[in-house]
Amino acid sequence: MLTRKQTDLLLYINQRLQEDGVSPSFDEMRDALGLKSKSGIHRLISGLEERGFIRRLAHRARALEVMRLPESAAMGVDSAVKTAPIRAVAPLPKPLLPANDLHQLPLYGRIAAGTPIEALRDPDTSISVPANMVGRGKHYALEVAGDSMINAGILDGDTVIIQEGDYHQWGEIVVALVDREEVTLKYLHKQGTMLALEAANPRYEIRLLPADRVQVQGRLVGLLRHY
Repeated sequence: MLTRKQTDLLLYINQRLQEDGVSPSFDEMRDALGLKSKSGIHRLISGLEERGFIRRLAHRARALEVMRLPESAAMGVDSAVKTAPIRAVAPLPKPLLPANDLHQLPLYGRIAAGTPIEALRDPDTSISVPANMVGRGKHYALEVAGDSMINAGILDGDTVIIQEGDYHQWGEIVVALVDREEVTLKYLHKQGTMLALEAANPRYEIRLLPADRVQVQGRLVGLLRHY
């Protein structure tokens, strides 16, 4: 379990990586957390690294990679720093927002092994989502099956919002097509010449695959839960 300061620092690093593509400096981390010295940041970084939440990339300055986020953060628990890329985990408000504040997305079926995204397309099925969950480019929604991403706050039956395309940053949650036939929702990392698909559940092993066997079909930008 992380301390509040560790959680705040992890979310701040993750936010800066999503926004700028590089991790913040130690001075920026110190100022963001309101600490008096950088030694406190060094201790927090070491604690996060020991627990497997981040890793330092060798031979690069200011090079940190977020490996995973704590479940409480991904579930939207209030914090001094907001996480990305998951922008919302709360259910849609009832009544819904006015029509001009909603965006219609195609709703594909439940993401499951052995089913390519193309096979899930149904032009007659859509879902209304808050407009601020959708940025530039094409987006679609998927229903989640299973518990492989449970520690990222993604539960069976949730609806994930995906920005279509192969653009991504290492460490993000993506929709990956493996061997052109199996679709999965996982963290994506690079390990040497191989790609690693990592679940957010210790019961599932990390899959290491050659890059030519994995095609990114979108990245996670939002999450909806219906009760």
